Amino acid sequence: MSGRSGEAPPSPEPLAVPVLDSHTHLDIQGGDPAAALARAAAVGVARVVQVGCDVPSSVWAADLAAAHPSVAATVALHPNDAPSPVGAADLDAALAEIEKLAARPEVRGIGETGLDFYRTGPEGVAAQEKSFRAHIQLAKQYDKALVIHDRDAHHDVFRVLSSEGAPSRVVFHCYSGDAEMARRCADAGYVMSFAGNITFKNAQNLRDAAAVAPRELLLVETDGPFLTPMPYRGRPNAPYLIPLIVRALAEVRGDDVDELAAAIWSTGTKVFGPPA
Repeated sequence: MSGRSGEAPPSPEPLAVPVLDSHTHLDIQGGDPAAALARAAAVGVARVVQVGCDVPSSVWAADLAAAHPSVAATVALHPNDAPSPVGAADLDAALAEIEKLAARPEVRGIGETGLDFYRTGPEGVAAQEKSFRAHIQLAKQYDKALVIHDRDAHHDVFRVLSSEGAPSRVVFHCYSGDAEMARRCADAGYVMSFAGNITFKNAQNLRDAAAVAPRELLLVETDGPFLTPMPYRGRPNAPYLIPLIVRALAEVRGDDVDELAAAIWSTGTKVFGPPA
């Protein structure tokens, strides 16, 4: 992941029906999280899922969610951190810390976990898979949603899910597959969360996938501060920009924006539970 630069985009027109940002990193975005939540709420983004990527950021996520009813937390080791965990001496120690956090009531998901063969070379694959398998078991043990990071690893992600047995609620964060994979996810009941890159010129595969994905299996996310939607690509992303993604997704699918927003909220509640 790399940081964004430039001026923050303006607030978009508010949504008439509230939605959630199913995956964001307020800790990386900087500034006052309370102000970021208020700016998001002002445009109809009534709930935010703050995602952990290592032990310190997972603690931060859980503490933020404990302090703000509009925030749900997820905790995990990012697959790129699995070979050399941050915040613990080794992978087993880091996983033990994540397990402690998983029991907290404000933690509604285990993630982002998964496999990433883009940034981590062959030497890190074994650690990534060990970590992914451990997170799957945590999600099942604590009945939490599993939030998957899948980059250049579709086949192996499905392989591990099949061999471990998937939890009852699975989200493919920043969905990166094509329409064929979307149908496979739909058959398994896996939720697909689309980010701002659905608006990028070279992302026709994402638009094709979004067009065939069942409405009841859709979420939207910023992955802020990354993947800012057009026309603001390259500038900092944040939860208040979710309306741009909802409207882009509705256009791709030929959906009514309000009906799509209502479905996204319903799916978010099924995946992460009701707001505190």
